[in-house]
Amino acid sequence: MRFETLLFHTRFRELAFNSLKTVLQLKTAGLKKVVLAHVIPRDDVAFVPYGGTLKADIKRLREEARVTFDDWIQTIADPQLIFTQRIEIGAPNAKILEMAEAEKADMIVVGRKKRTLMEKVYVGTHVLDVLRRSTVPVLMSKYMVQYEWQGESLMRTNEQIWKRPLLASDWSDPSRRALDATLAMKPLVEKIGVAHVLGRRRTKNLEAAAVQRLEAESERRLRDYCQEIEAAGIQAEPHLAMGRTVEAILKMSRDYGATLIVMGRTGKDWFQEYWLGGVSHRVAELSELPVLLIP
Repeated sequence: MRFETLLFHTRFRELAFNSLKTVLQLKTAGLKKVVLAHVIPRDDVAFVPYGGTLKADIKRLREEARVTFDDWIQTIADPQLIFTQRIEIGAPNAKILEMAEAEKADMIVVGRKKRTLMEKVYVGTHVLDVLRRSTVPVLMSKYMVQYEWQGESLMRTNEQIWKRPLLASDWSDPSRRALDATLAMKPLVEKIGVAHVLGRRRTKNLEAAAVQRLEAESERRLRDYCQEIEAAGIQAEPHLAMGRTVEAILKMSRDYGATLIVMGRTGKDWFQEYWLGGVSHRVAELSELPVLLIP
């Protein structure tokens, strides 16, 4: 797996440019082309009864986006990267996926707005829809995040995001592809943590001997992953936990000092995943770290 073409979608929120610069570190790992994308939601364009949208509003919003993108490209001033722009009108989630397909993007980067009380249960934003439907890896970028940890309110800035990824695996095919994606970052990576959680649902009704067998099997699989990573010339560190899967992954990412969480996308049924989120989507929503989801 290689990340040569990147689609970076932005709504021009605060620190979006800082987030772009952290992602562009992928150039060291082979990034060649960056598609700067902005979708103007139809609701943001004035509507005239029986007449559709006002062309003047569309022109103004397009021009504002173009000028900002031009300034970003000029500021970055990297002749080794190819920059293009896509500014379109429509439903953001559908347009992002359309643009990624048209540009043959290897990764989609989306931002994350501040969470509301409602989003603690219902995270049906365009970001979740993109995470759920994309056929290519999606990075939920988070440059600066405020979060709660051990009773304290903390602020984190994510700048060197590729340095210490934590690969959270459930041994599925998407998790295997997540390992390949993590190895593709080799020039940027200092160490890869490999994590697995024996969830409560899986161990709840098992006898102690059965739980021990699961632990032994998980430890063997972790060693196999770590050996493969080390064979590629990267340090690896295994982490095994028991308990609630999402909470355990978040805790391991903090204990390990991770800079990024990489996960295969979980495959729950559509209704449950949309309303409650699969494990991967809930980690993406709750973690203070950027999260890369691999389909």
